[in-house]
Amino acid sequence: MAQSAAQLDPKTFSSCLCLDLLKDPVTTSCGHSYCRKCLQHHWDAEEQRRVYSCPQCRKTFTPRPVLERSTMLAALVETLEKTGLQAAPADHCYAGAGDVACDVCTGRKLKALKSCLVCRASYCGSHLQPHLQSSTFKKHKLVEPSQQLQENICPRHDEVMKMFCRTDQQIICYLCSVEEHQGHHIVSAAAERTERQRELEETRQKIQQKVQQREEDLRVLQKQVKSIDSSADKAVKDSDYVFTQMIRVLQKRRSEVQQQLRSTQEAEVRRVKELQKKLKQEMTELKRRDAQLEKISHTLDHSQFLHNFSSLPALSSSPDSSSLEIRPLRYFEDVTANVTKLRDEIKKVLMETQTNISWPVSNVDVLLPEPEPRSREDFLRYSPQITLDPNTAHKHLLLSEEKRKVTYIEEVQSYCNHPDRFTDRQQVLSRESLTGRCYWEVEWRGMVRVAVAYRNISRAGGSEECGFGYNDKSWSLYCSSSGYLFHHNNIRTDVSGPQSSRLGVSLDHRAGLLSFYSVSGTMKLLHRVQTSFTQPLHVGLAASLNSSAELMKV
Repeated sequence: MAQSAAQLDPKTFSSCLCLDLLKDPVTTSCGHSYCRKCLQHHWDAEEQRRVYSCPQCRKTFTPRPVLERSTMLAALVETLEKTGLQAAPADHCYAGAGDVACDVCTGRKLKALKSCLVCRASYCGSHLQPHLQSSTFKKHKLVEPSQQLQENICPRHDEVMKMFCRTDQQIICYLCSVEEHQGHHIVSAAAERTERQRELEETRQKIQQKVQQREEDLRVLQKQVKSIDSSADKAVKDSDYVFTQMIRVLQKRRSEVQQQLRSTQEAEVRRVKELQKKLKQEMTELKRRDAQLEKISHTLDHSQFLHNFSSLPALSSSPDSSSLEIRPLRYFEDVTANVTKLRDEIKKVLMETQTNISWPVSNVDVLLPEPEPRSREDFLRYSPQITLDPNTAHKHLLLSEEKRKVTYIEEVQSYCNHPDRFTDRQQVLSRESLTGRCYWEVEWRGMVRVAVAYRNISRAGGSEECGFGYNDKSWSLYCSSSGYLFHHNNIRTDVSGPQSSRLGVSLDHRAGLLSFYSVSGTMKLLHRVQTSFTQPLHVGLAASLNSSAELMKV
């Protein structure tokens, strides 16, 4: 039996906690074995968390398992002890780079299993035994092995820092609390840890919620990419078909014009050649008669001369050369001029409709949501450059040189005719389209309307389809000395609020929020609309007689 025992490797029967032969061995449900006292002390340190783990595989147990003696291991260990063999530490038990070494070991040091805050030293399993077994060290604080033990020591009093000053937000020792921190709000480091742990969990929860929100945002953006690709592909296909039809129409018209020109060419050439033929025949006849007359002129007998001359047939009447119809070549030049005019008109139409064909997407708002502005300074961060479009202005509206102010006057302005112009409503739109988050301010006088509208709002006539706020394509706030009125889709809403000559307008296109503010030192919300905008918006201004509105530079 002794011979068999001597062949056993003592390392197999040593505890990874104390690195000695197992004493009163117990085995966990995961199959690892330890000294009963070593494992009990290990789990005592984990008592506060109520979760107990295996020191080797880290498997957790809840509740704390009841330890049962391993009879077979106890017999084997007893046999090893009788043979006088001792378990040598395994190579992996020695401290290496990055490990905390035992402060007591001499020579090659073992890995530390625990550090003591009171002793300010770290211990391997063997040298840790006095702390685990002797009541002298009962009040010592054992923690996981640490190389920064000195950080827990007060540099002034050389004491363990177990207190926390909430007034100065720093960890301190007991002596600090009665000296320079006297009268401050002092709690134990454990209590502060509990509070900070709660804050940490709340912060983690918020972070996890934000991560979930961002994941949802990413899914939305991925769908948006697919939607953009699908819509763009369809638009390319449809527009290509339309342009192909337009090209075919132009090619057909070109063929018709060419055929018409060639037909006219052939008819005119045929007419002229027929005239040439008649003239040649007449010249031949005239030459033949001239020869006859010359012959008769040489007759000597007078009677014969008279007889021959009177017997000649009369000449056929021929048109005078001045009566020949020589048509000018102006017809062909007119056709060329008309085709050139058609080309110019097509170019003009394409130039004027370029904005509608390729409406701006440079400010597409696919960014993550930003915090809601809380002060005027916050709003002013979103102020774009906005100017008024003269091609949309009613002819009684006078625009300033910078195209930011509009005034209603009785004198008709010499604006050119333009399809974008409001013909009967005293209104004007901005050049720039608005998406994303924007804010602008309007200084007004008299009776005006401050609005936003889609680019395709009707322009011709005085119907409700053209008026700001009287259709589903515009939102308008009417301002006068008697108060405010909001209109959308011909629905009127009374608005109450402080009177001010300056109006602030906030647009969050993505969120579908449109807000109007009275601005006079402070901002006061007058009216807010929650809707869904389907197109980019343009700023709209309307003014009555002797009234004006100006987009301010802020």
